[in-house]
Order: sequence, then structure tokens, then C-alpha cells
Amino acid sequence: MNPIPDTMQAAVAEQIDTPLRLVDLAVPVPGPGQVLVRVAAAGLNPLDTKIRAGKAAHARHPLPAVLGIDLAGTVVAVGPDVDGWSVGEEVYGMTGGVGGVQGSLAEYAAVDARLLARKPASFSMRQAAALPLGFITAYEGLLDRARVRAGQRVLVHGGAGGVGHLAVQLAQAHGAQVFATGAAESREAIEGYGARAIDYRTTDVTDYVQAHTGGEGFDIVYDTVGSATLDASFEAVKPYHGHVVSALGWGTHALAPLSFRAATYSGVFTLRPLLTGEGRAHHGEILREATRLADRGQLRTRLDRREFSLAAAEQAYRLIEEGAANGKVVVTVAG
Repeated sequence: MNPIPDTMQAAVAEQIDTPLRLVDLAVPVPGPGQVLVRVAAAGLNPLDTKIRAGKAAHARHPLPAVLGIDLAGTVVAVGPDVDGWSVGEEVYGMTGGVGGVQGSLAEYAAVDARLLARKPASFSMRQAAALPLGFITAYEGLLDRARVRAGQRVLVHGGAGGVGHLAVQLAQAHGAQVFATGAAESREAIEGYGARAIDYRTTDVTDYVQAHTGGEGFDIVYDTVGSATLDASFEAVKPYHGHVVSALGWGTHALAPLSFRAATYSGVFTLRPLLTGEGRAHHGEILREATRLADRGQLRTRLDRREFSLAAAEQAYRLIEEGAANGKVVVTVAG
């Protein structure tokens, strides 16, 4: 293992709506409960672009700041009061980039060890960095809130999206029959993950509920899109025992369709453990499950094929902002 330098490069968002700047920062020292990770890859998320634009007050990440919520890398130092981690281990996690905590667009990051899991042996660093936020969001909705189980019919709205394609695979791994909405051009991707594709542009809610559930409704509806799609979810869920989960419950919604079905609703706010400190160990547990599924061949990530260096992180964000990404955008920080 190479010696740890005193300084590192980081891509910093200095002001709202200004390009990232590559600067030298002091390498952080891991405190109690932390490990120092040499970052190999940083997973970028749409939330990062909202923070850059000053439109994500809920993320509590004031500028100037290092962005990047997801990382994969190697443990190079272990702080006090840390058990179970050793120098040289390859790890990944959803570790910062919100709440004033340094993100992953830097060569090193001091990380709460509870947030980490061992990288899947079958995944590259880039693949691992693409996984944490999306998988944790999918897991919290399907397992923690809806308690998905074998034999249920699950509808995932946005089945080819960053959270949706992972929710499809996770529901399948638990024995559910999975359906997913998407545009016609997403059909191949959705079916490639094992779900039955539904073209939301050409098929009405009533029609696909009738076609796929005999009019009964879905046991679980996972909304990863928000807005009118959440309203449609209330109409697609099964009466009495059905459950709607949404990772994007913004706006004003009429709850009457849900109430008339005597069904239930849960929201998912994956950032909460990072912002409050409560439940961080559970994020590590969730990613250990992701590792298990990945190494059993039951979990794949959808990566944009374009590669970006730390110096080119600004171009990577532009790809997201322009809606031109085809999968998760990952920045390679170190080889």
C-alpha cells in the first residue's frame, strides 16, 4: 500500500451554478468510528445537480462543497473504535455529499464505517460505485416498508431508471412477479431485468390493472417517478392489503383513491441516516445484502458507458443535467 499523502485533489462546487473546480485539499484524518478510503470511483446522482443549482435545501449541503454521494474504493487507514475493517479491503457505500459531509469527488474520504460494505467480488469499482443510493432506496421501499414476499404482484413505475431497475431485480430475488412501466424505448431494458414491461404512454391505468391483475390491483406499487405517477399508483394498488411506496412524494396529491381502496402508503427518504446519524448501520446491512445478490448473479447495475476522470466531472454532470445519460454516470477518481 502506497503511503498516504498530505494533500489530495478534489472537484469542488464553489458557488451555485458555477463549474466545478479541481483544487488541492488536505487529506482527511479518520476520526472515531471512521475509515479513510482511497476513492476509486464516484457515483453521481441527479440530487447532486440540484445541490449545485441551490435547489436541494433538504440535502443540507452548503457550498462550497465536494459533491458525490456514492463511492467505491480501498480502505487505507482505520480510525479509533472501528471493528471489522482492515487496510486493503475494497469497500463501497453511500457515504457523503450531503449534510455538509465531504462527498466522493475527491481522492480520499473519511467515512463512517457503519455505512460501508465489502465490494462485490463480481463487480468492478465503477459498477460498485453505481449501486449504493439506488439499491438502498429500492430496499427501504420494498423490504423495510412494503415487506415484499414471494407470490406477490409488484408494479415498479420507472422500471429502467436508477432506482427502478434495482427495485425490479430486488423484488424478483424475493420471489415476486414483477411488472414495470416505462416508455416504449425502455421495453428491452425492462424485460432484460426480468419484468413485464408496460408502456405508460399508450396504456391506461385501468387497462393494465385489468390486464395483469384481473382488475384486483397490485400488491405493491413502487413509484420512482413522482407527480402524476404517484396519483396513478393510488389507482393501481390492491384494496385492503395493497401498499404504495414512493421515493418522490413531492407535491400535492389526492389521497381519496388510496383511501377508497383501504390501502396504505409509505414514503422513502434515503438521506435521513446521513443527515441525522440514525440508522446508519442499517445502510451497511442493506449493502451487504446487495453484495450477496450481486455475487449470486441476481443483481446488475445499469452504467452509462462514457467514462470521466475527476478533472472531467463537470462534463459528467452536464450529461445528467441534459438528460442524456443512459444509466448511472460514474467518475473514475483513481485507477
